[in-house]
Amino acid sequence: MNLSALDQFYENQPEDRRSVYLYLREFILGLNEHITPEWKYKLPFFYYKGKMLCYLWMDKSNGEPYIGFAHAKSLEHPALVSGDRKWVKVLPIPVNKDIPIRVIEQLVELSIQRIDSSV
Repeated sequence: MNLSALDQFYENQPEDRRSVYLYLREFILGLNEHITPEWKYKLPFFYYKGKMLCYLWMDKSNGEPYIGFAHAKSLEHPALVSGDRKWVKVLPIPVNKDIPIRVIEQLVELSIQRIDSSV
């Protein structure tokens, strides 16, 4: 069976990251019926009504997953980190701690509101 590049991303992760990424994928997709999974820029992205919402990736320094929120320059939340990024802010997801599902819900909702208000 040939897996899509998106499915290969999840399958090729080490087990600790794979389980986090798979959980995040299902959780984010379940937050809104208009959120769809996409494979863009060699990353697993989530789109909302055809607009970039967020993506999954890993921190280069420690290998831990994070959720990157696209076009988040104006997105404000104490859990977000911008670092050197200009258009993206990230929510770190440590593999050995509880996933902050309430924070993810808040950030996805804020991002959806931003997208809806820009249309």
